[in-house]
Amino acid sequence: MNAAVVCAVLATLILVVVVEVVAAVLPLVLVIALVKPDERPALAEVLAAADSSRRLRLWPALRIAVAVRRRRLRRVR
Repeated sequence: MNAAVVCAVLATLILVVVVEVVAAVLPLVLVIALVKPDERPALAEVLAAADSSRRLRLWPALRIAVAVRRRRLRRVR
C-alpha cells in the first residue's frame, strides 16, 4: 500500500510540474508563431499593462515593457 501512495504522489507532482511548464511556455510559443514581428512591441506593452508576473519576463521585449511600466507607476505615486 505504501508503494501505491508514493506512486500516486509522484504522478500528481509530475502532472503539476508538466502543467506549469506548459502554462509558462505555451503563450510564448503562440506569440512567436502567430504575431508578426513588427507587432510584438505593441503586444508587449499591452501584456505588461495587464500582468507583471514572472512568466512575462521570459521574453526580453516583455521584460523591458514590464520595467517601463513599473517606472511609470513609480512616477505616478
